[in-house]
Amino acid sequence: MVLTDAQLLKGRDPVDACRRAVRGGATAVEVRLKEAQPREVLALARALVGALSVPVLVNDRVDLALAAGAAGAHLGHEDVPLAAVKPHVPPGFLLGISVGSPVEAARVQGWPADYWSVGPCFATGHKPDAGPPLGPTGFAALARLAPRGVPVIGVGGITAANADAVRRAGAAGIAVVGAIWDASDPEAAARALRSASA
Repeated sequence: MVLTDAQLLKGRDPVDACRRAVRGGATAVEVRLKEAQPREVLALARALVGALSVPVLVNDRVDLALAAGAAGAHLGHEDVPLAAVKPHVPPGFLLGISVGSPVEAARVQGWPADYWSVGPCFATGHKPDAGPPLGPTGFAALARLAPRGVPVIGVGGITAANADAVRRAGAAGIAVVGAIWDASDPEAAARALRSASA
């Protein structure tokens, strides 16, 4: 999963950049624009839904995800609880939740999440409020707390050099920001991540 980041895109067209990442092997895109106005988030989500062949999710905003025709939304602990959201979304609409500690894992254990995003796996400068790095061992411990059948993806500081360690620790997939957008060629970067974590 590739997460958008306005600063790291450095003026590049986000639709074209995400299209390149998908060509390289990204299997989902999450629209994460923390500082943007809702109309900007909605416009980008709609554009990506129309341009990409993979699921598009929207960070934090279920309403914008629904308005854009996105495949789902990713929520944090400060957002509306999944249990409150689930009855109001259509069947098949994906709802993911962030988990960064055993306390958070316990809190969301019974929530109807379609996947857990666990991290930060490694140190990251792309999310200022991320907690301390879990490392593969810490990731594995949290991943084991997910309800049976709920896939867990690793996030935070993941690169082609360490992606395989996260997969071996039990990740069903990975979510990345800098590993794609710090690269000059998103397609090649996605391909490298894909082969490293296969």
